Amino acid sequence: MNINVGIMSRALLLGAAVIAGSTSSRAEDLTVWSGFPEMQAFYEHVAAGLKSQFPDVTVRVEAIDLREHEKRIALGLTGGKAADLIELGQSTATRYLENELLAKAPADIAAFVKNPTNFNTSLTQSASYDDKVVGVPLFRGQTALFYNTAMFKAAGLSAPPATMAEYTAAAAKLAQRNAAGALTVSGWSMRLSGGGQGIAEKFWINMFQYGGNVLEPGAKGKWKAGYASEAGRQALKQYLENIYTSKSVTVEMPADADAFERGQTAMFIRESWVIGDIAAKAPKLEYATVPLPVGSIVAPINLYVSGKSKSKAAWAFAVAAASPENQLWLLDNVGWLPNRAGLDYSAIVKAKPALAAFVQYPANYKFFTLTTIGPIEEILSKVAAQLVKAFANPDLVKSDAAIDAFLKAAAAETNAVLKREDLLAE
Repeated sequence: MNINVGIMSRALLLGAAVIAGSTSSRAEDLTVWSGFPEMQAFYEHVAAGLKSQFPDVTVRVEAIDLREHEKRIALGLTGGKAADLIELGQSTATRYLENELLAKAPADIAAFVKNPTNFNTSLTQSASYDDKVVGVPLFRGQTALFYNTAMFKAAGLSAPPATMAEYTAAAAKLAQRNAAGALTVSGWSMRLSGGGQGIAEKFWINMFQYGGNVLEPGAKGKWKAGYASEAGRQALKQYLENIYTSKSVTVEMPADADAFERGQTAMFIRESWVIGDIAAKAPKLEYATVPLPVGSIVAPINLYVSGKSKSKAAWAFAVAAASPENQLWLLDNVGWLPNRAGLDYSAIVKAKPALAAFVQYPANYKFFTLTTIGPIEEILSKVAAQLVKAFANPDLVKSDAAIDAFLKAAAAETNAVLKREDLLAE
């Protein structure tokens, strides 16, 4: 594997310098908060790599479900009792940065993050606020279609869907029912309930395939709702048609990665971490992945240091987590896509071909990211709540005008939040 040893050595020396200068005289506890349970093993791996060289630092990793993680961050940061090192998405971090609850990076860490040999410009920007580095890029969420190849073969489908219309058609053929006609395997697991703002994020991904975005930019850094549109109607109508017309999915059906791994759904859209999850929980599952029709979300995840942290080892741990060797370990053992530049994925992709859809995509493939404004979580949570209402309303599927009216009312709620925050584009 072609890793730049010089870069790796400099990164590790940087981490060593920070820790050596702060822990030689006393023991130190370093707490890491993560919103992805599967990341527990990664952080413990990073800690183990540092332990033999810096035995006075004890790393405590607390990895829990994302929504619970977001709640504890809100309480912890505002109450001054957060972990030293916090894993956060770029969009979520904005409101804490606005209120100066996260630390700015020291000069040497900032130089490391700004070095284009280490991270590309967009990822450096994702770890910056007000032109100052505030975090270390770690990994990114990026989506593709997972599909059960055995189920596709049994349904007479020789290839995965390539257009959104084909998604609906394939889902109808893939759905399985028992003798009483009750759905036992969904054709396409769509995010219909649970997960708070995740419902809105998944809707955004589908809507993006139709050329739209939940939020559209205006002048001077302002925004407006973009889903009361043709793209929004097409995306919502597709959900409703799958629920009420072809009846290839229901709100009550088991969903997401767990359902896919248990053979309770034939296909779903998700991030690369699922590959590692399948390897651990359903290693005999026959499946493949493919890029989405138009493009994918890219959700950068960074490591931030709490503004109240007394740990002088926190930044060094973040740098070590972003080292080439640890980033490749992350891809190989967990499945999240590394943010470090210049890595050679070829050996890992050869051994795990499902990763190809995430790192080998068409030249015209497009990407979007969640809008980095303070109220983004509130906005997406409100959009999600509106969508849940829509998914439960069979009358909407009968009328495009009814869908348009629904989206217009929901968009008015989004724009009201933007106006309250002086972020509404005219």
